[in-house]
Amino acid sequence: MNIFEEYIKKITDLISKNKQSLNLDNLNNFKGVVVESPPAEFNFDLSCNVGLLLGKINKINPIELSNRIKDLLIKELKDFEKVEIAGPGFLNLKLTKRSLILNINQILKNKESFGKKISNNSYNIEFVSANPTGPMHVGHCRGAIYGDVLANLLKFNGNKVIKEYYINDYGNQIKNFAKSVFLRIREIKYNERFIPKEDLYPGEYIIDIGKKIIESNKNEKFDSFDETVQLLKAESLRHSMNLIKSDLKELGIEHDYFFSETDLIEKKLVDKAINQLKKNDYVQEGFLEPPKGESDKNWKKTKKLIFKSTLFGDDTDRAMKKSDGTWTYFANDVGYHMDKISRNYKYLINVLGADHTGYTKRITAAVNALSDNKVKLNCKVCQLVKLYKNGKPFKMSKRAGDFISAQDLLKEVNKDSIRFMMLNRSNDVEIDFDFDKVLEKSKDNPVFYVQYSFARISSIFRTLKKDTNEKINLDLENFFLNENETKLLRKVFEWPKIIEIASTKYEPHKIPYYLYELATLFHSYWSKGNKNENFKFIEDGKIKKEETLAIIILVTVVIQRGMEILGVSLPDRM
Repeated sequence: MNIFEEYIKKITDLISKNKQSLNLDNLNNFKGVVVESPPAEFNFDLSCNVGLLLGKINKINPIELSNRIKDLLIKELKDFEKVEIAGPGFLNLKLTKRSLILNINQILKNKESFGKKISNNSYNIEFVSANPTGPMHVGHCRGAIYGDVLANLLKFNGNKVIKEYYINDYGNQIKNFAKSVFLRIREIKYNERFIPKEDLYPGEYIIDIGKKIIESNKNEKFDSFDETVQLLKAESLRHSMNLIKSDLKELGIEHDYFFSETDLIEKKLVDKAINQLKKNDYVQEGFLEPPKGESDKNWKKTKKLIFKSTLFGDDTDRAMKKSDGTWTYFANDVGYHMDKISRNYKYLINVLGADHTGYTKRITAAVNALSDNKVKLNCKVCQLVKLYKNGKPFKMSKRAGDFISAQDLLKEVNKDSIRFMMLNRSNDVEIDFDFDKVLEKSKDNPVFYVQYSFARISSIFRTLKKDTNEKINLDLENFFLNENETKLLRKVFEWPKIIEIASTKYEPHKIPYYLYELATLFHSYWSKGNKNENFKFIEDGKIKKEETLAIIILVTVVIQRGMEILGVSLPDRM
């Protein structure tokens, strides 16, 4: 049930039936017409822009047209107690008691599905995909949580979602990783000093991996790197991926599918993708212009295999092979995405790090070319996370080497706080992660404030010996909502719209922001009861009125659904 969609339909259907009497020649399929929550200062339940839009299209004064529509609404629909014109022609609408009761009862009847925007699409969300050469760092945490919550959100609406991790386990970095482990093993077994070099991995986690490999290969002397390189690659990757999976699990994240770059190469998926592009004349031998900022004098023009990505909106065409004849990183990614396309997803979503902003156009172009524009790829870039403590930039142990690991973060802050706070701002905006704030038990800590609202509501249910399944009987004659209950109900009505926006625009940060606003309204109501007996929920162990209990149940249902999507717990005592 979505009250905004319900009244868009009622209002537009009524206008369609009466277009002649309203002197409307062009309805434009009511494009752009919305029903939404008006600003709080207007004290109305709904606001609609239909008079403003249709007035402009039909060259009628919007306020004059809105007044005609107002009269029609009052005459034909019995839903509104009051209709007023605001600003340049907005219709502000206040629901009757009967309409409010009907809407409340409808939500209570369909609690489990309230807010769902049911669809049945298939999604592949690729996220984290950190190099398997070490633990996850703080930046990876943000992308991981964003991808996981987006998956939860899309699943909430009934979609099939696969969470995928691309293991970059091919190339020189893997050889260097194995060599780093080998040298640490030599250090452990034979006291050979480990000398850090530019191409080696210095983190202490390498020592831990080395110890595990020694333990599981007791008969291996590790005299020669060349003779043990395959063993070291396999074992090092296994332990490293176990470390990453463990970090992810501590954050409440588990992937459905892991895709290996080595498999990509061995199965010659890149060749297959290139051949597919060649069939459609999207690949050619040719020369590329110098990159921006590169002078013609310094640019060596060499004949390359080129993907015509500009045909699909990219800024420039892209090389597919290096000078040594091996595939470029981009070519490997094209092969990988062809494999995704072959698995019949309708939508592909790539969650990328801040350093991949410039990569989105080329891979989007490749997906459009390979799928004949039938598969939609959306790349979401997660910006940096800056850590603060005592008002200053905060540096941790950096046990991982030259970055702050997810483990470092998890030792300082619990999973719930990390998940909520990493989503508290849009993915394309940098986050200032303040340790002091996330550990506070105050309004300034959003996750605590939402959890605390649930704990307070739970205490009400315990006192009343009731729960969210309690049968509510709302009497029309005696129905009354005070100012606080009205604000809470209007905020509850917004929940389906929040879900719709968050899922269609891939903006899960809308949810924690909304939950914080809802919790703030509830706490405000609770605090009034502490100061004024008239606002207390309970009297002599009983709820004062059924309307109050109904509102509390609705608030509880929304908070539960929202925190489930975020993957954040809700303790019933705090």
